[in-house]
Amino acid sequence: MAAASMLRGLHRARPVLRRPPAELLWAPRRGHRLTPADDELYQRTRITLLQREAPHAMYIDSYSSRGFVVSGNRVFGPCALLPHSVLQWNVGSHQDITEESFSLFWMLEPRIEIVVVGTGDRTERLQSQVLRAMRQRGIAVEVQDTPNACATFNFLCHEGRVTGAALIPPPGGTVLTSLAQTAE
Repeated sequence: MAAASMLRGLHRARPVLRRPPAELLWAPRRGHRLTPADDELYQRTRITLLQREAPHAMYIDSYSSRGFVVSGNRVFGPCALLPHSVLQWNVGSHQDITEESFSLFWMLEPRIEIVVVGTGDRTERLQSQVLRAMRQRGIAVEVQDTPNACATFNFLCHEGRVTGAALIPPPGGTVLTSLAQTAE
């Protein structure tokens, strides 16, 4: 019985190392400079830039009370911007915007995600049935004053979103303003 209790005590006791062995003191260290051939972690990464910007992205360069400059082309009066084209938009004010005047935005493929509406120098409220018709067709509508709508359209296009714009020039003596200068 004494032998059994002694064995139990030995089983519970753990050996205490007062001095660690020499192999535990050595840690791998890299005292020399590695070259790309030494290790996969140090291989160089190559990046090939195919295009700096989307070649067909449309941007609104500037606006005035007479119209817009879109990708270097001058457009007079209200206009509708689609992913790859600019159209004259037959509206005079925000009150003329109807479900029929927005029909060109839901007939397109690929489907437009969002239409940015510029209503002139102030943000105006559109008719509720027009907004409801767009929402039923899965198209979001963002209504803003024209200067902010131009900036929002440029931002969304830069993100690569499928975006349309319906813009009414701000009335009055608005001077030609470059959006690129405003952003800087």
